Amino acid sequence: MTPTPGGTDTGDRQEVRVDLGRVDHLSVLGPNDANLRDLEERFDGTLVVRGQTMIINGSSDQVTAMQDVVGELVERIRLGHAIDSVTIGYLWARRTGDQATEAAEPADEPILYSSGTRRAVRVRTVGQRKYVDVIRACDVVFAIGPAGTGKTFLAVVMAMDYLKRQLVDRIVLVRPAVEAGEQLGFLPGDLQEKINPYLRPLYDALVDILGPARITKYTARGVIEASPLAYMRGRTLNNAFVILDEAQNTTVGQMKMFLTRLGRQAKAVVTGDITQIDLPREERSGLVHVREILRDTEGIGFVELGTADVMRHPLVRRIIDAFAEADPDRT
Repeated sequence: MTPTPGGTDTGDRQEVRVDLGRVDHLSVLGPNDANLRDLEERFDGTLVVRGQTMIINGSSDQVTAMQDVVGELVERIRLGHAIDSVTIGYLWARRTGDQATEAAEPADEPILYSSGTRRAVRVRTVGQRKYVDVIRACDVVFAIGPAGTGKTFLAVVMAMDYLKRQLVDRIVLVRPAVEAGEQLGFLPGDLQEKINPYLRPLYDALVDILGPARITKYTARGVIEASPLAYMRGRTLNNAFVILDEAQNTTVGQMKMFLTRLGRQAKAVVTGDITQIDLPREERSGLVHVREILRDTEGIGFVELGTADVMRHPLVRRIIDAFAEADPDRT
């Protein structure tokens, strides 16, 4: 986008005007001007909106970067994309060369069109794009990274994609039944009601993609199955997309047992955060172990996600960094 005729250049200071008339102002500025404030925090200058025009004033190099960012935001809104702080952060990092916080541009085509709360699912960071590519390329994939990086959600998305394309017949969701410091063993109810708290995060991801009604239909038919890890022993999983979540809480023996369940036409995605291990201190994590012994094994892929891939509240990224600095050995 080039400056409008009203733009001026005075020494190292520059002023340009960007036309916002093609899109709804609220989509650009965000609720209560949240997007505008986000842009201002990154910009060493001033942003003023008058009518259908945004006036950008500041140093020449920063004005050029902001002009490109605002122009691309307008174009994305025109194409129906939602704008949030993650998108703004990516665009600003790309224009200013801040590779440390750079995320990936959403793909032209979504990974999956869903019938749940999300109409379309796209990758949002460089790490997430690599994650999806590795899942497509390898039959066994380990995704290791902090909370909020999309490890579990994207695994479920890819599982649904494989199911819709009839590359697998079913999806199997697995979790170790290890409490994060709380004692849940005395919860009332039958076995299924006792294990539901452990499997809830996987169901939440499915609700986003399918909606509750279709989940009920698929589970009743056995197309989607959720089970604690202990119930995998002795099984052979053919034509299945298997997801092992919270794998940092598996023992070495449990991890070996799980990985040897795979049968013909099966794909496994194992996710976990090795900074949040809830096993007894004397017990070695199976996820840490396989990262050391299987990393160079043909057909197995490893993806390391980081704080740049965190898609939750912006403070989550800072919280993760603070914990890492306070306890580098655990990280």
